[in-house]
Amino acid sequence: MWCKFCNIETNESACPICGKQTSEDIPIEVYWCDSCKVPVIKQMTDIRKTTCTRCGREMKYLAKDIRPVFPEERLLMERILGKEANFYAQDSVWASTGSKYYINGKAKNITKKMYKEANIEQLSKDVVEYKSINTYEYFDQYVERFVEANRDRLNYLIDEATEFVRETAAKFKEENRIISFSGGKDSTVTADVVTKALSDPSLVHIFGNTTLEFPTTLEYAKRFRENHPHAIFQVAQNKEQIFMDMVDVIGPPARMMRWCCSMFKTGPITRVLNSMYRNQQVLTFYGIRKSESVSRSKYNRVEDSAESVKINKQTVAAPIFFWFDVDIWLYILAEKIDFNDAYRYGYERVGCWLCPNNNDRDIFLTSIYMPERSKEWREFLISFAKKIGKPDPEEYIDSGAWKARQGGNGLPAAQDVKIKFTNCTTEEHAKIYKLSRPFSDELVGMFVPFGRLAPELGRKLLHETIVVDIRTNVPIISIQPFKEDGFEYAVKIRTMNVADHDALQRKAGYQVRKFNACHRCLKCESVCKAGAITVMADDYFINPDRCVHCGQCVNQKILRGGCMMDKYLRTKD
Repeated sequence: MWCKFCNIETNESACPICGKQTSEDIPIEVYWCDSCKVPVIKQMTDIRKTTCTRCGREMKYLAKDIRPVFPEERLLMERILGKEANFYAQDSVWASTGSKYYINGKAKNITKKMYKEANIEQLSKDVVEYKSINTYEYFDQYVERFVEANRDRLNYLIDEATEFVRETAAKFKEENRIISFSGGKDSTVTADVVTKALSDPSLVHIFGNTTLEFPTTLEYAKRFRENHPHAIFQVAQNKEQIFMDMVDVIGPPARMMRWCCSMFKTGPITRVLNSMYRNQQVLTFYGIRKSESVSRSKYNRVEDSAESVKINKQTVAAPIFFWFDVDIWLYILAEKIDFNDAYRYGYERVGCWLCPNNNDRDIFLTSIYMPERSKEWREFLISFAKKIGKPDPEEYIDSGAWKARQGGNGLPAAQDVKIKFTNCTTEEHAKIYKLSRPFSDELVGMFVPFGRLAPELGRKLLHETIVVDIRTNVPIISIQPFKEDGFEYAVKIRTMNVADHDALQRKAGYQVRKFNACHRCLKCESVCKAGAITVMADDYFINPDRCVHCGQCVNQKILRGGCMMDKYLRTKD
């Protein structure tokens, strides 16, 4: 355990000096041994000992974190720098975040200008032409030294993560323990750590195929299944929608508007979980790490609150939460685990190949290794920029400004998220809402979360449905199709027998927004712990027999505006 206030290590859960809670989050620094020519990880607990654990010689500070540069990436680096293939083959090459390389411990930067001026077509040919003569001979030797020099750090990581996994898993039934498998390095290590810690090769692994995966990810997922024949490997995939069709309607995902995650990842995973566990709570081991980003640094190692977890039937646990990049690679290389080949090419993260969170270097690599897809995506982005009226479409795309896009400006679908209504002049606490399509039973069914639907209590000539409170059996909402000047289609919603009519009308408006603007993003399925919501191609259905009336699907904290489309398509006007 580590006290970040006193900078000391202790075996106690509370610091013996200041009394504050301790954690496993021990800061590290990476040093360089000129004799062994490998990086050595130093925990803050032993930072004063700057001698190499392998040879005993004095070392120098290198970086906060580091990763290996595999021969494939080294070859590309050589060509960008104008060097012959294998020019650095006998050297120990590593990299920190971005394009800062270390060759035998000495920094070498590849600037943005170098990437921008690089001949992409020629580089694409070079990585293919020189592939056969590229060598791992010296790389493998440095890996052996790296593992040997960092054996103590590795043992600490394994012991701490193993204890965490066992303690966390003990609170759940064996059959309710799951591993989230993305095909990235972090989920690969998590899967290995958890499987070994629980001595259970038959754990459920859920792979969310977003349909936007790197080809190497799909290849690796296939190898993983073959190498782990006892694991229960489930593939979650949205087969009803096509990504490129959706971007035409909603627009490309941006950093703050990644609607694709819900539609093509968490939504399909929710469906797999619902089919396997219905309304049971499950424990999912995720490969989330604190050092990955500012947002993830705010997570807890174990999360189960509805506001923090994307899929509400999950408790999420992160065995490698406190690990750094160098720790991940130390584990992979020491344990000789197979991994996604995208990392050999130089990618630092592996998710969707066109993710707006990808940096300029990722985009550059994709243009080298996936030239056709890269070209098609850029052409689409430029056409989209023209459609929404950008004066310089190419600059808007190439500068990355499209990644900061917010709202649905320029998109016809943006009109559907605007709740338009008039107050009824003949009945108190009643509003007449504009609908974007004809009134139907689908809209009525969206009111199941408020209580029991009782059409028998409504006025038949008006096709009215009454919603009664599930506890008191008292009518609280009236729903009926309506005709209103200026509205092609409309519904009248009246609230009754409640203390706060405005609050209930606001939540009713959320359901109207869902009806008008739903593009089957599947977020509603993910927030429903009971698995009562099903969003199919032509229907939004809430099963009244499964709904527990928790109100999560109409909770502003969980779904802003009651529908994710409000976030993705809202405009300032």
